[in-house]
Formats: sequence, C-alpha cells, structure tokens
Amino acid sequence: MSGFKSSDGFLGASATPRADSAAADAVALTVHNLPRLGEAARLPQSRSGRWQLWLMLLVCVAPVVASYFVYYVVRPQGVSVNYGELIQPQRPMPAQQRVTTLDGHAEVLGDLRRQWLLVSVAGGACDDTCRNNLYFQRQLRESLGDNRERVDWVWLVTDDQAPPAEISAALTHATVLRIDRAAVQGWLAPAAGHQMEEHLYLVDPQGNWMMRFPARIDVAGAEKVKKDLSRLLRASAGWDRPGRGSDE
Repeated sequence: MSGFKSSDGFLGASATPRADSAAADAVALTVHNLPRLGEAARLPQSRSGRWQLWLMLLVCVAPVVASYFVYYVVRPQGVSVNYGELIQPQRPMPAQQRVTTLDGHAEVLGDLRRQWLLVSVAGGACDDTCRNNLYFQRQLRESLGDNRERVDWVWLVTDDQAPPAEISAALTHATVLRIDRAAVQGWLAPAAGHQMEEHLYLVDPQGNWMMRFPARIDVAGAEKVKKDLSRLLRASAGWDRPGRGSDE
C-alpha cells in the first residue's frame, strides 16, 4: 500500500511494532481527512443567517430610497418644493371598506393598492368641479408617458346617482367606484375652508394617502402636479413596477 511507505521512511530504519504502525496510519488518515481552510469557511448558511443578510440589505437600501424622496419632494432645509401638500402622518386607506362598481359588482377598497392612485371625490351628478378634476386626472396620467401604467385615476362616487351619459365615454380608463361618504371622510380630508370635492388626492402603492393638491386646479396647477408625480415616480422606480402583481 503506497500510501504508508512515506510514513515508514519518515520514522527511520529501526523496526517498530505493527500496532505502532497501525496507530501512525490512523493519525495519517485523520490528518489527511481534515477540511481545508477555505472549505471550512464555506459553511452552509442557516435560515436565521439568511434573514440577517436580507435585513442588512434592507438597512442599506432604505436610506437611498429616503434620500431620493427628500431630494425630489422635500428640500433638506425643510422648505417644500412640491406643489401638493404632504400628509403627515400618512393615512392608510380603510382596506376592508366595501365598494361597488357602477354596474353593481362588489369589491373592497384595498383592491386598489399596489398602484399609485390619483383620486377625486364627488357625487354621481358630477358638477363642473367634478368634471374639471376628472379631465385633469385623465390628462395628467396620459402626460406621464411610459410611467402612466404605474398610476390609476380613480373617481370615488359618494351617492347612488348615475354619472351623466355625456361623460361616460371619457371614463373608459378610469376606475369609478361607489363608496359610503362617511368612509371617505374618515380617510381623505380637504384643506381648511374647502370641500372634499375640490381637491385631487395622491395615494401611494401601499394604500396610504400621502399628498393633497390645491383646490380647483387649472392648467398651470396641473403642470405643477405633473412635476410632483414625476419626481415621486422617479424616486420610487427602484421598487415600484407597473401593474398590481401579487402581494409578495
């Protein structure tokens, strides 16, 4: 057995008992079977270790996301550069609130999550303020180009009246839902001295109301709303994707 000849030479010419030789062979086998230093370092990670790794990655990424938000939406000095008013703290939507489509199909408000939402609120009769908001919601979404698929424009109808027939065609790409007015008032709120129906509201993909735009926007105001939306979409591009996908 050639594996043991080198050991005989190392021990010298003097004769040794067979038992000693067997013991030496056992030591040699033990030494040869030791893992290499590099192999010992490559131990399989435990489940807790993997979670710790993900937590470390999250801690590293979170400041980047926060810095984009601060840079594009709020000046570091605390002076706002955005047109819309930031809602602090943000208000989560009542996700289990029941809503219905115009054709009577029952849903829950939480189904709207996982998209940015540009929201208006009005009764079904839809007066001039309502129509103005719907017009700018549609135009703003289209003006976002490739990013428009990350934004839904939503009209929350707070009564049982049917929308006017003449605006039905313009609502093809809108999400129109009937909802109890009290439920909306517990979530969205107007600025002091204004009615809830006068504003556009921005909701993030987690379902949090986070921005309110000034009442009765016009063309100049709509350009400023677009800048706010573009900044937010750019800042969230790393984690937000078009479409709702799954909850995971």
